[in-house]
Amino acid sequence: MQFLCKEYQDGNPRVRSLVTETRIHLVPSLNPDGYELAREAGSELGNWALGHWTEEGYDLFENFPDLASALWAAEERKLVPHKFPNHHIPIPEHYLTEDATVSLGTGHGSGGAVGRWCLTLPYPPRQVAVETRAIMAWMDKNPFVLGANLQGGEKLVSYPFDTARPVVEIPAAAPRPPDDYEDDHPELQETPDHAIFRWLAISYASAHLTMTETFRGGCHTQDMTNAMGIVQGAKWHPRAGSMNDFSYLHTNCLELSIYLGCDKFPHESELQQEWENNKESLLTFMEQVHRGIKGLVTDQQGEPIANATIVVGGINHNIKTASGGDYWRILNPGEYRVSARAEGYNPSIKTCSVFYDIGATQCNFVLSRSNWKRIREIMAMNGNRPIRRIVPGRPMTPRERMRLRMRL
Repeated sequence: MQFLCKEYQDGNPRVRSLVTETRIHLVPSLNPDGYELAREAGSELGNWALGHWTEEGYDLFENFPDLASALWAAEERKLVPHKFPNHHIPIPEHYLTEDATVSLGTGHGSGGAVGRWCLTLPYPPRQVAVETRAIMAWMDKNPFVLGANLQGGEKLVSYPFDTARPVVEIPAAAPRPPDDYEDDHPELQETPDHAIFRWLAISYASAHLTMTETFRGGCHTQDMTNAMGIVQGAKWHPRAGSMNDFSYLHTNCLELSIYLGCDKFPHESELQQEWENNKESLLTFMEQVHRGIKGLVTDQQGEPIANATIVVGGINHNIKTASGGDYWRILNPGEYRVSARAEGYNPSIKTCSVFYDIGATQCNFVLSRSNWKRIREIMAMNGNRPIRRIVPGRPMTPRERMRLRMRL
């Protein structure tokens, strides 16, 4: 924060452009209780777990609702996207109650419609922290596009999914595929935006001064990143209900976890070098929010349309417009078929190109009103039954005459 303010005042063109064109939110700590505990012990006497949990004993990072398991359960039942959305999945009603609990491990879906699904939990549930509720409310209030949470204990960038999807069991009678996957079908755990998440992760790791120097091995085990400094969360440390998965499935925001180093609480004398290690990475990562497409969705009178759905062909994950009808969609370079859809309007489709240079492509949409809203109203008045066609010259029955009067 101090760096951005000082460089802005000194006229640094890169920082001035970033601050002027980007709404930046900085949260010094999600867990001030844990920080105070670790600070009192100091870096010499602390261990890796000191300060990890809140005063009430919550691990905030995995204290969110497990929406990934709910999505996969709906996919297996062929409910996506007609009856269950692939984006902006609602928070289950039971999670919003005072005594709500979340699972400690990966759940397996067994429910139905949105807001009414349930999970079979392999571990006992736990309470929802007040900090978690505050962060969820903050996410709902602001139309975030890109986010990162900074952690310690490793030196890598982790991206969703963090939840491990259960592998579909192969019947005993069926022959085993000739090519045995070492990672148990990793494609089942990838997000529809897997390539974009990798791009974002690499943008940070490659600009870091030491993150890709994996020849020394990991902090606790062997290198899990294939010498790239990045890893998918579910392949490295699978856990349900992470903040990254929740952000991806409940909001428009692509969020990653950045592990800054092996020492969770470095000594004061080491902080300057840690800053130098991460300074360029932080700037480069924030600049990625301006890669992709952006625009406005309006009606024919120029009025913005909020909560319109933006669909990118080939990516089975949509986003929604903000209250002002504006949207932002991070995409890798390429040509995309993009459509905008909203209740009561005809969809609009156009081709949008994304280039390698930083700077999102403007793709605006103007939607015309549709007659479907009126048709649905008439169908509802008829009990959602087919409306009988009136044949000229044939007298109407009393029931048909009554229904016609009701519709008029």
